[in-house]
Amino acid sequence: MLGFLIRRTTGILWTVLCLTLAVFYLVNLEPNLRKLSITQTETRASDVDIEKWLERNGYRRPFLERYGAWLGVIPKQPNIDPETGEAQARFNFCAEQTVPVYSGILQGDFGCSTKFKVKVIDKLLPSLRATGILMFWVLVVMVPTALVVGVLAGMREGSRMDRCLSVLSITTTATPEYISGVLFAVVFATWLGWLNGSAATATSDGITFYNFTLPVITPAIYGIGYIARMTRASMAEVMTTQYIRTARLKGHSFAGVVLKHALRNALIAPFTVIMLQFTWLLTGVVIVEVMFRYQGFGYLLVEAAGNNDIDLLLACSIMSVLLVLVTQLISDIGYAYLNPRIRVQ
Repeated sequence: MLGFLIRRTTGILWTVLCLTLAVFYLVNLEPNLRKLSITQTETRASDVDIEKWLERNGYRRPFLERYGAWLGVIPKQPNIDPETGEAQARFNFCAEQTVPVYSGILQGDFGCSTKFKVKVIDKLLPSLRATGILMFWVLVVMVPTALVVGVLAGMREGSRMDRCLSVLSITTTATPEYISGVLFAVVFATWLGWLNGSAATATSDGITFYNFTLPVITPAIYGIGYIARMTRASMAEVMTTQYIRTARLKGHSFAGVVLKHALRNALIAPFTVIMLQFTWLLTGVVIVEVMFRYQGFGYLLVEAAGNNDIDLLLACSIMSVLLVLVTQLISDIGYAYLNPRIRVQ
């Protein structure tokens, strides 16, 4: 197992390096740099002014030099004012160093946000915390409900309960969040007046039942149907195996067979799906967070992309990549514990 973890960790690091290189190249394309320079100067800036701004802020340095400085493996050079020849910080609102220094993501410096005029880490950590709270409660609602629905539907394949729960699961999975979110807001907030249709206060004035329920149930309902369908299919397959029939012939009760013999093997496939929900919840709740103005990671990602905030967009990208790879590693390790026949060589 230790050798497996070392190999997978090495693979994760190489994958992160390659993906960050690709993302860094894409966000630093010429149209993005010009758009950034226009937003930081003025909309009527001439081509000469744009070029001077890009040159002054280091965006005309060699690509690999800028990438290495962003990683923190080579010193980040200060900007030189072409008129005075003096070293100056790239962005004054971040108090960057005016001397060469190792200051990249390896040192915990993710750069400066040109949209919010603060360090990226000061916006990234609160947004990750807000999305983490949202993810936790979505999983608390989604996973137990989906497993119960899937097990009930799969343990008696073809029954009336199976058909009803399957139709319900398919309906929720086929309904996107931007549709179910609008429906929930109209029904519960507008018609019934039970809940607040806007979650803007959930990340500013504190989380309450009234401003946090809709952002939780909207992605949870969508995920319940997907996990329940996978659980139902796995449970139905397990219930037809020989050892389940043998247990029934020995006189074990149906509930005992389901709980003691079938459930553990039936959870192997849904376990992978559940682990993938972490990745989906981090980046896939963008619609939900924007719809209800919940200022989490997805909301921050949209703000960074819409305002061409290069450093913030890079930080969001690397966080997404790390979460995907780490959850896949945890999923592989979980396989070995759920099924003793699986061994990591």
